[in-house]
Amino acid sequence: MALPRRVEPELLDQLPADDPRAQRSRRDLRRVNAWMLQVGIMAAALRRHGGARQPRTLLEIGAGDGTFMLRVARKLAPTFPGVTVMLLDQQDLITRATRDAFAALTWTAEPIVADAFSFFDNAATLRADVVTANLFLHHFEEPRLSRLLAQIARVGSLFVACEPRRARFPLAGSHMLWAIGCNDVSRHDAVVSVHAGFNGNELSTVWPGDGGWTLHERPAGLFTHCFVARRERAGDGP
Repeated sequence: MALPRRVEPELLDQLPADDPRAQRSRRDLRRVNAWMLQVGIMAAALRRHGGARQPRTLLEIGAGDGTFMLRVARKLAPTFPGVTVMLLDQQDLITRATRDAFAALTWTAEPIVADAFSFFDNAATLRADVVTANLFLHHFEEPRLSRLLAQIARVGSLFVACEPRRARFPLAGSHMLWAIGCNDVSRHDAVVSVHAGFNGNELSTVWPGDGGWTLHERPAGLFTHCFVARRERAGDGP
């Protein structure tokens, strides 16, 4: 029997950035990303669907502390140097060390502290070659999810999202995070995330139906649901 999608609040989103449990949970999240192979999945999708044109600007929504995209950048920088990466999050979590690490790869990190919806509402002229999201879209249910995807489609030519896969095996795995030392916040949020995740063609169904896009949606690895939207119109731009 398929798991019905259920979106509930996650504890990490409700804690102050300097709360010790939140700080520990963000460290746990790096480990969870590693177990889910998210960095490799994201990097491979960007290579596969990015086309021949060198991306110059990348916007990550829900970027957190920026370390996930930094690890992706380490895989991509030899092929795609000189990228400006905009790291959007509602909390100010990007450290100088992280920005310097991007600079060492010839990437320029530009932290943006804002709510995603407000940011897009006030950035009518923003354009990015690539927009990405890692474990972010599952926080939203209709109609906010449709609204967010429409805003993303307006901004970018390529969108790649790696989300929790809503299925029995990932749900079982989410109950096992105690085994890798994750705290109570991370253990709670992992289960909530899987219940709010995606399967089948759920994201393709709510992507803006204005034509000109090629969509790819599939399971990736054991725990991940990957969605890619690439604009195929003349000029390949918004």
